[in-house]
Amino acid sequence: MAKAFFRLQKFLRRTQFLLFFLTAAYLMAGSLLLLQRTRLVIQQGSRGTSASQALPVLDGTAGAGMLEPRMLQNPRHGARLLVGMDTLQEPALEQWHSPRWLVSRNVELRQLRRRWFHRFISDQEPMQTVGFKAMKHTAEHKGTYVGCFSDDSRERTLKGAVFYDLRKMTVSHCQEACAERAYALAGLAYGAECYCGNQLPASTAKPEECNSECKGEKGSVCGGVNRLSVYRVEELRAAARRRRNVIYRGCFRAPENLTDTFPASLMQPNLTVEMCSEFCSKKEFPLAVIPGQECYCGYPTGRFPLRHGADGQLCSAGRAGYCQVYQTPVQDTRCTDRRFLATKSKGFVALSSFPGAGNTWARHLIEHATGYYTGSYYFDGALYNKGFKGEKDHWRSRRTICVKTHESGRTEIEMFDSAILLIRNPYKSLVAEFNRKYAGHLGYAAERAWHSKEWPDFVNSYASWWASHVLDWLKYGKRLLVVHYEDLKQSLIPKLKEMVEFLNMTVTEDRLLCVENNRDGNFKRSGAKQKDFEPFTQEMKDLINRYILTVDEALRERNFTGLPREYVPR
Repeated sequence: MAKAFFRLQKFLRRTQFLLFFLTAAYLMAGSLLLLQRTRLVIQQGSRGTSASQALPVLDGTAGAGMLEPRMLQNPRHGARLLVGMDTLQEPALEQWHSPRWLVSRNVELRQLRRRWFHRFISDQEPMQTVGFKAMKHTAEHKGTYVGCFSDDSRERTLKGAVFYDLRKMTVSHCQEACAERAYALAGLAYGAECYCGNQLPASTAKPEECNSECKGEKGSVCGGVNRLSVYRVEELRAAARRRRNVIYRGCFRAPENLTDTFPASLMQPNLTVEMCSEFCSKKEFPLAVIPGQECYCGYPTGRFPLRHGADGQLCSAGRAGYCQVYQTPVQDTRCTDRRFLATKSKGFVALSSFPGAGNTWARHLIEHATGYYTGSYYFDGALYNKGFKGEKDHWRSRRTICVKTHESGRTEIEMFDSAILLIRNPYKSLVAEFNRKYAGHLGYAAERAWHSKEWPDFVNSYASWWASHVLDWLKYGKRLLVVHYEDLKQSLIPKLKEMVEFLNMTVTEDRLLCVENNRDGNFKRSGAKQKDFEPFTQEMKDLINRYILTVDEALRERNFTGLPREYVPR
């Protein structure tokens, strides 16, 4: 018995030793694997792929994607820091603006900007939510509820103006938006859509069919699927701001048959522009047309496209056959309906641009011309809330006709089958992006920001990105359509047609005319805020002008049209 027990004890000792040995071997193997992967990451960082992780970044008050100001006071020193860990030797002067240096610098800036962007979004969302919760309890419904009505997305009844807020829509928000534009009715649908008008929908619906809760106000009803909760907002009109002024579109040749071209008309002695505009607004038409002492209302159409203006003196002199045209506050809603693709797109198309180059505006034009949503590499809550529903859809879902991106690394470019490359004058792009960083999509940076050290640091960092962004897409892009922002602005319809055809989409003439009538969208800054000083120093101009010449040469080498003349160094 003792002998058997001794053998068992001996076996257990051997087993214990074996288990200990296997455990030690497992831990050693794991350690070796970890060391090997760490070494690989360090090697990649030395080649510039992750060097930005070691660069100091300013906090949110100093802006995105910028290095410490003391490191950028000397442009030569700043350039050396951004090219990578293995290029510690100072490059020669002629290499600072070479395509290879720009590409390396671009990698660092893109990573820093992306990290800032996500931190900014995460910081802002909770604050916005808290502020809204505090507001919604104090909001009051000042209008009178009329009832639940059927709504046809193809032919809206309330078509005076359309607003979206996919996260914060409330009944009061819709009422106030319509009242400020002097509309009598406000209708809400899908919990997030607001429609304004002056005529009640023809067909009523059961009250229980308006069952969508407002996105920004629990317990409140904001219509339903193809259903409108309609409120009469006349009580608000007394305290509402005055209707915004009508916009003079110009003098045009009148169509041959006015009554066939325009669906509504007014004949009244001593007719004024205000009378005609008020009449057309009540009839919910976006154009007020005045040939002599007559008033006509309607839309831009093939018979009256508003593309070729005439000399204004012809209208001033009362010349027969010419008319003055004014834009009323009414929105042209013939092209506001949009949807996701029913089936996944075969081609994966990018809408690429440097920040501040008009990407959001181009998305507005494409969506309204085609009727389909565009996607985004980013999730921008501000854009999503205002109707860009593709912001929340995964950018690789292929349910959108193209995807917004500011990225320009080889990997990010080669995953797209084709791309529309939107280029804008770097002087204008830098100003627009600086405004966006410090005041949002529609605001303007405070004057103190332009006079601070942040502005020259921003120009020194981002000017090179403008150039390297184009160079990267020219080098790695598989199929490109280069569109200059200035050409799109000057010749909207021809350029937009070219973009739509590139996307393999068809578009009707009426829809294009509607886009032209709504060309600005909801994300255009209200006018150019003139500065009483020149924000660009001569040193900044010299830097930017060298990048302009580099990009212009690269475009011509790829048989694209060079940069517009206004880019020429100033």
